[in-house]
Amino acid sequence: MLRTHLAGDLRKETAGQTVTLTGWVARRRDHGGVIFIDLRDSSGIAQVVFRDPAVAETAHHLRSEFCIKVTGVVEARPAGSENPNLASGDIEVNVTELDVLNEAAALPFQIDDTAKGGEVGEETRLKYRYLDLRRPAQGG
Repeated sequence: MLRTHLAGDLRKETAGQTVTLTGWVARRRDHGGVIFIDLRDSSGIAQVVFRDPAVAETAHHLRSEFCIKVTGVVEARPAGSENPNLASGDIEVNVTELDVLNEAAALPFQIDDTAKGGEVGEETRLKYRYLDLRRPAQGG
């Protein structure tokens, strides 16, 4: 099965369930052996966490816009680490399996609007329209 849930649909009520998600790596953060990834799909973003060293080793090589499939258990985020800006901000997925469905080359600009670097020139946006459409400001 390719996926059981959409990233943006996960809530506290799904805590304890094993889920399979697919999507793009929006952001990766490495915190001393524990890797956090914001996984983006058409419904929104969910935070996935790699604590198992074997899975974390593979996750360490992920870059922005890699297309991945993860399976793991939905858990409530620890107190104080909730993200009120996300619909799924009360939970995270503790990943037990990771499959890289497709790698991505280095991007000509960051998809995430919050990335440093500011505005992207119109010529670049038109040349890479397929990427520009993924930007949140464009409704991606």
